[in-house]
Amino acid sequence: MKKIIQPVASALLQITLLILALAWLLDSGAKSMGYQWQWERVPDYIAFYEDGEWWPAELIEGLLITIKISAISLGFTLLIGLTTALLKLSNSWVGRGIATVYIEAIRNTPLLVQIYLLYFVFGPAIGLDRFATAVLALSLFQGAYTAEIFRGGLNSIAKGQFEAAKSLGLSPFYTYYDVILPQLIQRTLPPLTNEVVSLIKNSSIVSVMAIFDLTTEGRNIVSETAMPFEIWFTVAAIYLALTLTLSGLSAWLEHKLGASWRTQ
Repeated sequence: MKKIIQPVASALLQITLLILALAWLLDSGAKSMGYQWQWERVPDYIAFYEDGEWWPAELIEGLLITIKISAISLGFTLLIGLTTALLKLSNSWVGRGIATVYIEAIRNTPLLVQIYLLYFVFGPAIGLDRFATAVLALSLFQGAYTAEIFRGGLNSIAKGQFEAAKSLGLSPFYTYYDVILPQLIQRTLPPLTNEVVSLIKNSSIVSVMAIFDLTTEGRNIVSETAMPFEIWFTVAAIYLALTLTLSGLSAWLEHKLGASWRTQ
């Protein structure tokens, strides 16, 4: 546990010092421009009290949409990534060809272009709404990178383990489920965490489709209030809190899996 707490505490301290330094610079710059800070208005766009209850305001509603899109996209990303990795490692030249074309096409074109193609060209043809298009675009984009992570993880597992499982009479399904998958999760967890963080950050790009995620809500509030600094720093802080939480959970899970693996 100490190995986890110390890096996290050190990172939080560095981030805090960086935030304080940026705050001082921004405050000095704002004063030189005559800008009047209005931080007291920001809480109204996070939550409000009405009829004896607290209700989520625009930023929290946008955050919930961002989390929903990211969570659903993550499930499809893992499925697409693992399937593509298995195709890439298969004996079928057709499967390897499909996986290679998909990975190269996705990794060598911008996400924004892919979103536009899905939203304006393919989406209407197959009846996808904006939310489904956003999930599909993010899943396909992150799935290509996740496939390479899974492929590297599978290649790092000794081939003798496959042969040993086969000699014990395990079917291919149970070989992967009982023998390979636990090792694959442990070995790919750190890079997969980076992909999850990337997925959350990339979800902000779907705002171009007028999906009311956190970024869209922030932009709308700025246009209504003329508080660009306060709102965008709040939005950035929310994204930062979300990704740091995921990184902390990943570190804890990696520690648990490592301890469990060593005791087996």
